Amino acid sequence: MDPPPQFPPFPLDSQENPNPNPNPILDPNPDSISNWDQNPNPNPIPNPNLDHYLPFSVPKKRRRGRSQRIPASFRAPLNFNASSFTSNNDPPSVVSARNTSSLVQPSKVPDVSDEIIVINKEAKTEALIALTAGFPADSLTEEEIEGGVIPVIGGIEQVNYTLIRNHIIARWRENVSNWVTKEMFIGYIPQHYHTLLDSAYNYLVSHGYINFGVAPLIKERIAAEPSKPGVIVIGAGLAGLAAARQLMRFGFKVTVLEGRKRAGGRVYTKKMEGGNRLCAAADLGGSVLTGTLGNPLGIVARQLGEMLYKVRDRCPLYSLDGKPVDPDMDMKVESAFNRLLDKASRLRQLMGEVSVDVSLGAALETFRQLYTHAVNDEEINLFNWHLANLEYANAGLLSNLSLAFWDQDDPYDMGGDHCFLPGGNGKLVQALSENVPILYEKTVHTIRYGSDGVQVIAGSQVFEGDMAVCTVPLGVLKKGSIKFIPELPQRKLDGIKRLGFGLLNKVAMLFPHVFWEMDLDTFGHLSDDPSSRGEFFLFYNYATVAGGPLLIALVAGEAAHKFESMPPTDAVTQVIQILKGIYEPKGINVPEPIQTVCTRWASDPFCFGSYSNVAVGASGDDYDILAESVGDGRLFFAGEATTRRYPATMHGAFLSGLREAANMAHYANIRSLRMKVDRTPSNAYSSASLLADLFREPDIEFGSFSVILDPKNADPKSPAILRVTFGEPKKKSHDIAKHDQHSNKLLFQQLQSHFNQQQQLHVYTLLSRQQVLDLREVRGGDEMRLNHLCEKLGVKLVGRKGLGPSADSVVASIKAERGNRKPVPTSVSLKPGMSKLKAGIMKRKLIRKAKVVKKSNGPVLHADMNGGSVAKVPEETRITDQVLPDVPVSGKNQNDLSNP
Repeated sequence: MDPPPQFPPFPLDSQENPNPNPNPILDPNPDSISNWDQNPNPNPIPNPNLDHYLPFSVPKKRRRGRSQRIPASFRAPLNFNASSFTSNNDPPSVVSARNTSSLVQPSKVPDVSDEIIVINKEAKTEALIALTAGFPADSLTEEEIEGGVIPVIGGIEQVNYTLIRNHIIARWRENVSNWVTKEMFIGYIPQHYHTLLDSAYNYLVSHGYINFGVAPLIKERIAAEPSKPGVIVIGAGLAGLAAARQLMRFGFKVTVLEGRKRAGGRVYTKKMEGGNRLCAAADLGGSVLTGTLGNPLGIVARQLGEMLYKVRDRCPLYSLDGKPVDPDMDMKVESAFNRLLDKASRLRQLMGEVSVDVSLGAALETFRQLYTHAVNDEEINLFNWHLANLEYANAGLLSNLSLAFWDQDDPYDMGGDHCFLPGGNGKLVQALSENVPILYEKTVHTIRYGSDGVQVIAGSQVFEGDMAVCTVPLGVLKKGSIKFIPELPQRKLDGIKRLGFGLLNKVAMLFPHVFWEMDLDTFGHLSDDPSSRGEFFLFYNYATVAGGPLLIALVAGEAAHKFESMPPTDAVTQVIQILKGIYEPKGINVPEPIQTVCTRWASDPFCFGSYSNVAVGASGDDYDILAESVGDGRLFFAGEATTRRYPATMHGAFLSGLREAANMAHYANIRSLRMKVDRTPSNAYSSASLLADLFREPDIEFGSFSVILDPKNADPKSPAILRVTFGEPKKKSHDIAKHDQHSNKLLFQQLQSHFNQQQQLHVYTLLSRQQVLDLREVRGGDEMRLNHLCEKLGVKLVGRKGLGPSADSVVASIKAERGNRKPVPTSVSLKPGMSKLKAGIMKRKLIRKAKVVKKSNGPVLHADMNGGSVAKVPEETRITDQVLPDVPVSGKNQNDLSNP
């Protein structure tokens, strides 16, 4: 662990509130909507004890040990007043209410005659379901704004668009095996709203929010003969498979290149077999679906008719001598550990940007040394177990994790139970790869890209396409296994270097019979050596879902790296000794396993590790940077390390594939329409990234407004770019209550999501320098400034792409003038909304939830072609299957060295 820096000490009084909650919407209520995967469109009955609030769980950083004992949640008010428009017996219908105020990002104050449509009585439920798909309940995402789903940001048109969008999502979730058509809504959405219906439906379909997956009615939408150019998908993991299927449905000719002999990547289900016809399905990679309220992979499982198995929270711990840890001591240490994490969250607030250069491990070690209560050896071992569990959650050493941003994705975690898929996640891989043209054992070593297309070279074969999407793991990019011609932009190279890529290993053991408790899904074991705290620290009981008596032991942290060089027989011997120490004192005989498999993910040349994390010096920005396309929309990137909201999860990888399929289709459409695409050198920032970088140092700031000016032109009429930031924390509920209870503003503030409280949104416009100065002088705060901007000046706020060519010269001029300045590195510039690092304070950081292997997926929720020679790859350096992550140790398949 890092040498601890000198931090201001916090008293660790056990009586203090360990998690002060300044936001009244957040509340330590254990209730949650945990059955939406089975019932995606519930009709919740308000609990009178909750005072009209619907409990909605706030998920935590992916913890894979045990769930937090009192999980935090926030409450979305149910006082929607839909009953004033429709009775409980009414069929789905559309009625209207009067709007009296503007909404989240208004560009005009609506007239009182404007109408808000209310599509049946379930608008509140539909808003929550939309949250599970990643949308704010009552406003637009930045992607929607950039996509131009409505012409003007804010006002009644935006309200009605979001209502229609939420309704479409909820309607599909009712039956995910169906293909939702636009015609299903035309009959009861008024004709004058059909433009909004077209916009919402087309956006959701093209971006893969509805009508995705493997249901027969969805598969039949894939054209038999492609009508669009050829594209290449590099990698057949979940990201690659999601992108490939979606691109095929869009009509592209798809070729998938996969280096392994199988699909799935870091999701690998291995069939283990023994005598007496014993067999079991072992997930050696991604295993747990984290959250079941909207996870797209849970939707795929539903389409396959599979029932998910909830991983139960109970997780007893055992001491070195095999005796159970005293429950009171267990709870005491866990509470102290959670308080340390809370204090680390508060510390980073005080440190500000300095915290980006400090590790989480250093902060925790400092606080641990300040913990003055008397502790014994077992308490120390318990504390170390929690450290190991945290390293498991992040696939990284605590000494390498960023104090500032290690949990930056917390606001976006999917709520609900953690689940196993009976029979293994290989079922998902098999279904997703069906009829997808995959070429196996094609190890890509060179990618050429440019304005005319791409060339992908695997061995001696050259594959050409109009576009390509690279879905290889971050570990492969870090290793430099693929040569890019031209070289990737320095911005992307720096992001690859900054982000962390950690390791988790497993020992899977098939026994002749079950000798452990079947009422447990997990149990843990303590170590007395801090450097080995992650060695076999957690066991998963897979007998309930694997089809046979299977146990899997996890190896995390520093121990996972040592494990790579440990002889497999030694590893298995140690695991068996641990199990004997636990069960033989109970009079239970522990038999020898019939077959065992040890993973070696760091030695696997197709991943070089397990999953990504935010290392010291990195931030969530780096996930966005890795997701940026290069080569004027020719080369795209997907995978768990390209999504800042859902990194290190299976569902994150899957969603990133759908995202890039939409992006690729967008660029193809532009080219097919012969629209001019702004071209910049391949090593330059994208226009969106350039604008974001310029606004890191605005020339003028006031309230939620910031401005960049052309420094070479002081004329009052010279153009300036104004950015308005929305998404500041909402008013406290007791303040909201002072408003008219029937106002439109209250209606939608009540549906405002935790997502929206954490995520900021930027919209832009062009003004003159004088108009900016006049706007700054407007009194009455941001609301009056917005009114002045939209009503007095008649300005429309647009997404960054909506600024158009008129802003290009301004941006270019500012960039040229600032060119001599030293750029602000991403590692020290906090993501908007994270400057005060609010995300982590309101959550206890370590909960022992039955973990998910942070490979690449997740669960279910509610919710210039440049010339250049290609060197021949020496035979001895070609990536082959000789280094394997799983090494069978015993059983009849000892020579079956198949890649994990």
